[in-house]
Amino acid sequence: MPVILAILAAAAGLIYWMMRARAAGHAAQDLVDMAGDLAAAARRFGFRRQAGRHPVEALEEPDVAVAGLGMAMMELGGLPTQEQQNALLVSLQHHLGYDLQKAQEAQILGRWLMMQCGGPMPGFSRLARRLAKLGGPEVFDPCMAVLRDVIAAQPAGISPQQKEALAELALAFKLR
Repeated sequence: MPVILAILAAAAGLIYWMMRARAAGHAAQDLVDMAGDLAAAARRFGFRRQAGRHPVEALEEPDVAVAGLGMAMMELGGLPTQEQQNALLVSLQHHLGYDLQKAQEAQILGRWLMMQCGGPMPGFSRLARRLAKLGGPEVFDPCMAVLRDVIAAQPAGISPQQKEALAELALAFKLR
C-alpha cells in the first residue's frame, strides 16, 4: 500500500510540474505575440524610437496619442473590463475613422507609450502635452469625444483621478 501511495504521489508531482511548465510556455508565447503586435503597430504608424528622447516625445501621430489618452483614462477609473476596452475600440473607429485592426494597433501602441511614462496619470499628462503640440486645437474635439465614450463605459461614473486628468488636459490645451 505505501508503494502505491508513493507512486501516486510521484505521478501527481510530475503532472503538477508538467502543467506549470506548460503554463510558463504559454505565458512566454503570449509575451512574444504581444511584442510582435507592438512592433507591427509601431511600423504601421511610422513610430521610430530615437536615442536620447522619451518615446512620447518621438511620437508624430496625434491619433496614437488620443488612443493612449483613452487607455490612460480607462485605467484611471480602475481595472478596465473587456467591455470598456471594446468601447474604446469602437470610439477610436468612430471618431478617428479607423478600421478595427488600426484601432487595435493604436490602442496597443498608446498603452505602451502610457506605460513608458510610468503609469496612467504620468502617461496621461505627458501624452496630453504631446497631443497639444502635435495637433493643436483641431484634435481637441475628437480627443474629448473618445474620453467621453471611455467614461460613459464605466459603471461607476467618473473618478477623482479622471477629473484630475481632465484638468491636466485643459491645462495642456491652455483652456484654463
